[in-house]
Amino acid sequence: MPVCANCGQENPAVARFCLACGMSMAASVGAREERKVVTVLFADLVGFTSRAEQLDPEDVRAMLSPYYARLRKELERRGGTVEKFIGDAVMALFGAPVAHEDDPERAVRAALAIRDGIAELNEADPKLELQLRFAVNTGEALVALGAHPSEGEGMASGDVVNTAARLQASAPVNGILVGETTYRATERAIEYREAEPVAAKGKAEPVKVWEVLEPRARYGVDIALRGRAPLVGRERELGALAEAWERARERPGCELVTVVGAAGVGRRASAGRTRPRGDPARRGRQSAVRGGDGGDGAGLGVHRSGHGGRDRGRRVRWLTAG
Repeated sequence: MPVCANCGQENPAVARFCLACGMSMAASVGAREERKVVTVLFADLVGFTSRAEQLDPEDVRAMLSPYYARLRKELERRGGTVEKFIGDAVMALFGAPVAHEDDPERAVRAALAIRDGIAELNEADPKLELQLRFAVNTGEALVALGAHPSEGEGMASGDVVNTAARLQASAPVNGILVGETTYRATERAIEYREAEPVAAKGKAEPVKVWEVLEPRARYGVDIALRGRAPLVGRERELGALAEAWERARERPGCELVTVVGAAGVGRRASAGRTRPRGDPARRGRQSAVRGGDGGDGAGLGVHRSGHGGRDRGRRVRWLTAG
């Protein structure tokens, strides 16, 4: 079946436009491969091969079925795609066929959720005694847009995939190792400790890795969004956000602000700089920042609730409650 080059949705052969996003299917003709930055997650059961050797095949399947189901649930819940199950190992992609601006964080949080989920399975059935090793790595790959992972077709190829597999083999039991690019993209949201570099087979130099400890905050709501560089030309938008913040400080009620703009123009950075941490006026108040997609947008707009019209673009909704 033809696959939309924009969103990855499969469509009937007669479809002229994608049934999911409306993009012309003519743009998908010939666009079967493209280079994309993806995040690869590898997970593998520890010591299961020797256990399976002593078990009946039906018993092996009975042990692996809840494991497979939990992995797929946690991966797809966070926007990942299961590319393949290989025995008791799984490889998943974040960033293909659909990309998100926070794919590395999604992948790391998926690994944490899987680890917690397997612990729950072990608690419910002590006979399972399942333990895993994880690795998450981010980099450029060649992605086959028309691949069907459910039919055994591979989606991504490149050094990022091979490196993720090597890192997984070196991870501690029930540990999660990440490569440098993943670490740089997620260090504000996830707490790490630096681990010994991995002497990966085929690599000229040891690979720098970090071990995941725990999330610094809940996903997308209560983490500081401090920008790395100064914002330029956003005085009017920052002023509108500051006014909404002051109104929320001075009187009870809610201020709902929608920041509209294309990806990369500074929506979340703008919202984060308007809410300084440690502000004593925040005691007894709640605030949240939520991201979402609303179509294509070019500039950056800030609107109070009810005054935004039918604006299109990627959005950050900022709610401050008194």
